[in-house]
Amino acid sequence: MGLIKATAGAIGSTFKDQWKEAIRCEDLSNDILMVKKSTPNGVISNGSTIIVGPGQCAIIYDNGKVIDATAEEGVYTFDSSSTPSFFAGQFKGVFSEMWQRFTYNGASAKQQAVFYFNTKEIIDNKFGTSLPVPYQDWSHPIPNQMTGVLTPLRVEVRCFGVYTFRIINPALFMNKISGIADVYRKSDLINQIKTEVMSSFQNVLNELGNSVHKVPVLELPSQTDEIKSIMNEKVFDEPIRDRGLELISFVVESVTLDEESEKKIDQYELSSNAFMQQGALVGAYANAVQDAANNSNGSSNGFMGIGMMNMASGGVMGGATQGPWQQNQNNNGTAQNVQQPSNPQQESAQQQTSQSETWTCPNCKSTVSGKFCPECGTKKVEKLLCKKCGAELSSTAKFCPECGEKL
Repeated sequence: MGLIKATAGAIGSTFKDQWKEAIRCEDLSNDILMVKKSTPNGVISNGSTIIVGPGQCAIIYDNGKVIDATAEEGVYTFDSSSTPSFFAGQFKGVFSEMWQRFTYNGASAKQQAVFYFNTKEIIDNKFGTSLPVPYQDWSHPIPNQMTGVLTPLRVEVRCFGVYTFRIINPALFMNKISGIADVYRKSDLINQIKTEVMSSFQNVLNELGNSVHKVPVLELPSQTDEIKSIMNEKVFDEPIRDRGLELISFVVESVTLDEESEKKIDQYELSSNAFMQQGALVGAYANAVQDAANNSNGSSNGFMGIGMMNMASGGVMGGATQGPWQQNQNNNGTAQNVQQPSNPQQESAQQQTSQSETWTCPNCKSTVSGKFCPECGTKKVEKLLCKKCGAELSSTAKFCPECGEKL
């Protein structure tokens, strides 16, 4: 009992009247996965025709068993006395195994039907994450200050896109999903598939975000080929395949970050910019210190410029530059405190001596102490003497009052 393929012109020949019934299935739409076709009395007469269209697979069902099948388009004659023909095309191996499993050793048929399966690619199936899912974003690595090891920034994303699938094993699909229903539609299965697709996609996200692939979170939509490759390699869609189905394409159309993740990335960018600015300021500060140390006439000016630079930077240099200087000043201050006299008379004498050491800067007229003017950096002149007569001169004199020598 099985199918015999008719000749190309048999439909239009005189033999067409000898056929008992002609069983066919109109074009299966994108929403229909399987349709049952039979005769009014439920028995397929010997010599009846069975027509299989493009993108269809026909399975002959007899008394609760599958006796023959074909996925090759054409016109077939049902011969109850022949063995299964298995004009199976792409499903030849599947149907051979199916025959061995379902053969019923020639028992008489009581109910017969043809089940047509839609083997075309089922398109336009949308998916989306109902809740944000975690992702390791290597485009924003976080360094460990102790070990120097980089770790990815953990973000939460929502992904939306479309996928397609098709029936690759009609026998398995019939056994596990459709059974012998009159019609089995995509809507009967799509919610379950969508759940399993999202589970598979979550596994793919974990792979794309690991230390091997390091795909930036906002570049996920461009990873269509990589997503499908990983899904096939790791068989993440195994629950779907176990139902006789296969995912054909998987396209991520958009990726959005949740509010908390957007804040994380914004803070990361701000921190990175501040770190770069601090690095530039540290370099500028070091150069300023070196220049001031090399300038014997204007070192005070140089160090004043350093202070102004730190004020302009909003105190960014506090931890990187002022710390060592402040520590050094604190240490000196502590030492001075230890050596300070406790006698009031000595303190008064010390203050008088300190006041007598002040001098007027000839450049900016400031009253200062020390060897350099802190306002303009002019070096203190201990005493001005005339080179000709040795008389003591004032700091502003242009001629010697004793001998008239030009200064």
